[in-house]
Amino acid sequence: MKIDHQLAEQWIAPNSRVLDLGCGNGELLHHLQTEFNVFGYGIEMDEEQMNEAIAKGVNVIEQDLNEGLANFADNSFDTVVMARTLQAVQAPDKLLLDMLRVGKQVIVTFPNFANWQNRIYLGLKGKMPVSESIPYEWYDTPNIHLSTLNDFEQLCHDNNIKILNHVAVSEKSPLQYIEQRVEFINKFNSKFNNSFNNKGFKKLYQKLDKGIDKLTKKSPNLLADLAIYRVSR
Repeated sequence: MKIDHQLAEQWIAPNSRVLDLGCGNGELLHHLQTEFNVFGYGIEMDEEQMNEAIAKGVNVIEQDLNEGLANFADNSFDTVVMARTLQAVQAPDKLLLDMLRVGKQVIVTFPNFANWQNRIYLGLKGKMPVSESIPYEWYDTPNIHLSTLNDFEQLCHDNNIKILNHVAVSEKSPLQYIEQRVEFINKFNSKFNNSFNNKGFKKLYQKLDKGIDKLTKKSPNLLADLAIYRVSR
């Protein structure tokens, strides 16, 4: 399960009503139904994804999120979830307000465009970044409203939206890039392989990893590539 789904489930109460916007193959709702006995609906447009979700036993409504949520009554759900989809709709601010009308709380996740990888990519290559969190070229991307953590928090401030919790995470930390390079070198240098796998190096690696986690908490807009927010009115 995706890391933002794992974090989102911590804020969803058992036996509650959940609406998952852009539910994809129903992975999150299926998990919540199985583990927490929630009752929910997913909204999705992709036919293949919808079929996968239905096969999992998830209730799916075919609907374009750009049309809003007018078919749902006020406070009809305990939680409305939107994972990595807000940046792909035409009017994210209006949809966020509609989500808050429909749900008592909203959990939204999105890629952080201000992440250090994107800054370096744009600075060195002069091209729109392509990464694991934003894996599209500029001409075929569904992401039409890329934003940063600071942008989202400003949106919440401007619309009197309460930020109840937020977590900023890196799906791929700088150390993982180093580790990839090491694995590449290991193929050609067995001596380096031995030194990398010794206990001393592993302890140093673990300390560095913890240090980066602390830095990410202090400078999330720079170091995190994924944002998870829980908000309400």
